[in-house]
Amino acid sequence: MDKYDPLDYEYPDLDPLPSKIEDEIISPCDPTADDKLYHIIITAISCVVMLILVILSRRMKAGDRQRGLLGLLSPVNFLDHTQHKGLAVAVFGVLLCKLWGLIVSPNPLPFTTDTHNKQNWVILGVFFYPALYYPLLACGTLHNKVGYVLGSLLSWTHFTVLVWQKIDCPRTTLIHKHFSLFSSLPQIVCLAFLSFQYPLLLFKGFKDTEQNKGSEDLSSSYYKDYVKKILKKKPSKMSTSSAELPKLPQRIVNAVKSYIYMPEEAFCFPLKLAISAVVSFIALYQVGLLLISAVVPHLQKARLGVDENIANVLAGFKITLSPDRHEVVKIVVYYIWCVEVCYISAMVLSCLVNLLMLMRSMVLHRDNLKGLYRGDIYNVYNCQRNMRASRPALVCWMGYTGFTAAHICIGMLVQTMVFFLCLLVGVFLIIIPILYRQHLILFQMLWSMWPFWLMILLSVLLQHIVGRFCFVKKIAGTRDLDNRANLFLLTYLMFPVNVLIGVLLGVWRMIITAMFNIVHMGRMDISLLNRNVEPLDPAYRCYAHYLKIEVSQSHPVMKAFCGMLLQSVGQESGAVQRSRDAEEGIQLVQQEKKHKVSSAKRARRHWQLLYTLVNNPSLVGTRKHFQRQTREGFLNGSLHQRNQEASKKAAAAKEAEVAASK
Repeated sequence: MDKYDPLDYEYPDLDPLPSKIEDEIISPCDPTADDKLYHIIITAISCVVMLILVILSRRMKAGDRQRGLLGLLSPVNFLDHTQHKGLAVAVFGVLLCKLWGLIVSPNPLPFTTDTHNKQNWVILGVFFYPALYYPLLACGTLHNKVGYVLGSLLSWTHFTVLVWQKIDCPRTTLIHKHFSLFSSLPQIVCLAFLSFQYPLLLFKGFKDTEQNKGSEDLSSSYYKDYVKKILKKKPSKMSTSSAELPKLPQRIVNAVKSYIYMPEEAFCFPLKLAISAVVSFIALYQVGLLLISAVVPHLQKARLGVDENIANVLAGFKITLSPDRHEVVKIVVYYIWCVEVCYISAMVLSCLVNLLMLMRSMVLHRDNLKGLYRGDIYNVYNCQRNMRASRPALVCWMGYTGFTAAHICIGMLVQTMVFFLCLLVGVFLIIIPILYRQHLILFQMLWSMWPFWLMILLSVLLQHIVGRFCFVKKIAGTRDLDNRANLFLLTYLMFPVNVLIGVLLGVWRMIITAMFNIVHMGRMDISLLNRNVEPLDPAYRCYAHYLKIEVSQSHPVMKAFCGMLLQSVGQESGAVQRSRDAEEGIQLVQQEKKHKVSSAKRARRHWQLLYTLVNNPSLVGTRKHFQRQTREGFLNGSLHQRNQEASKKAAAAKEAEVAASK
């Protein structure tokens, strides 16, 4: 192979920017709407809004806890799958943007410019901003027109002032001149949605019906529709054979569909999962913006700052690219441009991978919830678990949304660094040497080891060929071993070669495992550890506990049953109230007949409720009859089969003794 002379190659002119480095000085900008004064005023306005909401909640009916003072203290029901999720999602998005500003900004809070105690101000800001934006969520809690008016005024104030400040000062000295502007775009979008949603709720009005006196969650038709769907008979697929595997195009289509989330009419995502999805997307955007703004401008400046003195710097490290200094400048500029392209490609690839993983997580979330609703606990967790609320499960449920945002940020940072290093190795050791036919170090090393690779290849082929044609025989449609003596001899002779092959497989296994864990770093719905040690993965453990709370507290069938009970009680009370207006004689007869009918209906409902409670696995441990049973006798809230049989035999023996005594 002829040696390539770098002087014979015309390197492209990769200087799209001006020939001189733009050392632009951005002066500090003070917007017309002073940030410090604005936060003082908006804090006072938020306190006044909360005071008005408290007074308004006290005037409501004392028995209506959902819309009284206690309902105000609970800004949103995170276990209600039927409510409008837009308000909560938008407020959480604003909070995440503010938290991101606390971390990257030199002044976490606008009230002070003290940079020496930044950590203390960050801690204060972590609690200040949730309290500041709490009224935005509380205004929609009471479902009152006054609350909607206050929410509209508050959201429009936040939105107008933020847009005003960004128009006055679009460029800042933080990281990049446009970083602050682009970083505030998600916050502007969330505030714009709140500014549109509150007036829309005000125009629609609030319908105070009889059903609203109870729980709005239980009065929804969503749970009844879910029950109707699972009770609906599905058409049997007898025409297709179970042994017949789908063809390759169909498998490819199924694989693509498994990464695309398609909404279903009879299934609503839990509120916290919806918030987690939006928060993950915003976190992905913020981290990508930070990675681009913090690195790419410096690479561009470094590329523009290369001059002929770079030849002397390289000569100090005994690196000679070319005797011509101008040619050295072109080569170095070209290499820096390659580094910039590799970095941008790595960041874009990381964003695409995380978006793909986010879509896949949405599909798996739905499958896991529907599986747990059916009772397929082993298929979801790969082991038996008790679907009960507990202290660790409650803590994980509360922090699940925040944990998701943190994992997506860490995952993207790690993925970008790893992808960047891999692309650098591929570009500078494979692509550039092949294109320019020089510095083929990697290929020279591999070519010098060709006898070793040939031996490995022939050994692997030999074992597969003899295993296919010499040591396996077919008898009556079954397979069995043949020529066992020769098989044992070949196993002994191939031991040293298999040791070398095992080393290569070990390296390949390490690479595959590392890449799998890096790609799935931002996901919490799968474990990065072996099935036997899944509890040691804190992210997957948090996700498993989160599902416990959601399933045990928001089961659609349970809520549908409770809603039907409340509806039947309301209908019965209404019928009794209407019967009081009849005549006295007819009223006595009707009351006697309806008393009998209502007693039968009441007895039937009591037996249905008793049957439901008896078959509820989460209530087994609280019954007196099972207090003497050990914990080993329960499997997922139900007695083991042998313990059930022992209990039945003991009960039968006791009944026999009572009968004999009589």
